[in-house]
Amino acid sequence: MWTAISQAFGMVFDPYTLLVMVLASMYGLFVGAVPGLTATMATALLVPVTFFMAPVPAIAAIVTATAMAIFSGDIPGCLLRIPGTPASAAYTDEAFAMTRKGQAETALGAGLVFSVVGGLFGTLVLIFAAPALADFAIQFSSYEYFWLVLLGLTCAVFITSARPLKGVVTLSLGLLVACVGLGNPAGFPRFTFGSAEMTGGIGMIPLMIGMFAISEVIRFVVDTAPPAELVTEKVGNVLAGQWALAKKYPVQILRGSALGTAVGALPGAGADIAAWMSYAISKKFSKEPEKFGTGHVEGIVESGAANNSALAGAWIPALVFGIPGDSITAIIIGVLYMKNMNPGPTLFVTQPQNIYAVFLLFIMANIIMLPMGILCIKAAKKILKVPRNVLMPLILLFCTVGTFAINNSLFDVGVMLGAGLLAYVLEENDFPIAPAILGVVLGGMLEENFITSMIKSNGDFSAFFSRPVAAFLGVSTLLVWFIPLLLKARRGRGAAAQS
Repeated sequence: MWTAISQAFGMVFDPYTLLVMVLASMYGLFVGAVPGLTATMATALLVPVTFFMAPVPAIAAIVTATAMAIFSGDIPGCLLRIPGTPASAAYTDEAFAMTRKGQAETALGAGLVFSVVGGLFGTLVLIFAAPALADFAIQFSSYEYFWLVLLGLTCAVFITSARPLKGVVTLSLGLLVACVGLGNPAGFPRFTFGSAEMTGGIGMIPLMIGMFAISEVIRFVVDTAPPAELVTEKVGNVLAGQWALAKKYPVQILRGSALGTAVGALPGAGADIAAWMSYAISKKFSKEPEKFGTGHVEGIVESGAANNSALAGAWIPALVFGIPGDSITAIIIGVLYMKNMNPGPTLFVTQPQNIYAVFLLFIMANIIMLPMGILCIKAAKKILKVPRNVLMPLILLFCTVGTFAINNSLFDVGVMLGAGLLAYVLEENDFPIAPAILGVVLGGMLEENFITSMIKSNGDFSAFFSRPVAAFLGVSTLLVWFIPLLLKARRGRGAAAQS
């Protein structure tokens, strides 16, 4: 173990890796601070660059950029009343109200400091929970994995969509895309329509870049709303008063960090849902709920801790089971496979030095967030004045070049553009994108474990409940499916009886 840890230190503190982290932090801070450019989009755009890196620097770039982007989304929310990322939307009105009261430095400082605290908390949980889960998961068979993937997909539908039926539609779309090509247990060409390019399946990376980057470019093109006015009040020392806030709200910090980590570990949830839930809970249990919405820092403290702790939480199921906790880790799983770091419990046995390196990268990313975040806040007004009609064509150019460079294929560029248009249409009609991405990532895993289980059991469905853990996961999945239907039917009978 100590040999693996020393190797991990050597890889993380290599000058090249540290340079990558600094550059990635600058990139992530810039992308997060520009409204409309999300942390997921930052990750998708990084993938073609990481294609040419060693595994640890590649992961370092993604971990650092996403952590920075989640925080810096607070900056335009505070100064423009436009959240830079969805994770910052929960407390944008609160932060902007504080800015109007001349408390911009307190709002931005709380977002920065407690993002660091939440990120470190989530990292500690990742360090201790992931190896323990891996020891448990190494005993899993295809039956357990089948139910686990099915439960993850089911939870993603219910968590990420106010209307679960729309989530089912996009999930089914993702599962359909996962069926394309020869990469199925039978090796039979499916939905290829005689195309040689389609036999290799739909590339996950072009699909991701299209859905998260091209869709934003299209949204900018059709958006006719005037740009928001930048608040020009001077931002002073953002660290002033943060220790006093930490002493005043310790329960809120711990609660937000714990909730963010737990929500992040749920498939399909992510930092934005963690932030909204944390803000709602903060208001519910606050001693001063009437102050929320008028420029009260309590909600920012708790939600700021939640959204960054969710990032580390999402890596727990991604590393241990290969099941992404959010859309960012869905992309990261693709990168891990590219780097021969196939996620799963055996990764902790075969490549422990890389796992320890991931833990160290999370710690380093959160530590350097503090000085880099302060510099970003100082430069915020210049960043926010970058014209989007200059930025978006550049993003389109990088997306096209990066997608083409992966396989030197124009077909991949077509997939990227088609996926971007489809994602834009879906989102404009309130269909969630996360279930579609999870369907693409997990569709093959679901089918493979189902076929393997059916072959082992000679077609006996009862074998899916023959092992204790498999039976528990199976029953849990069925309960998640049927309890809402039973409750709805019961409410319907009660309403009919009253009428």
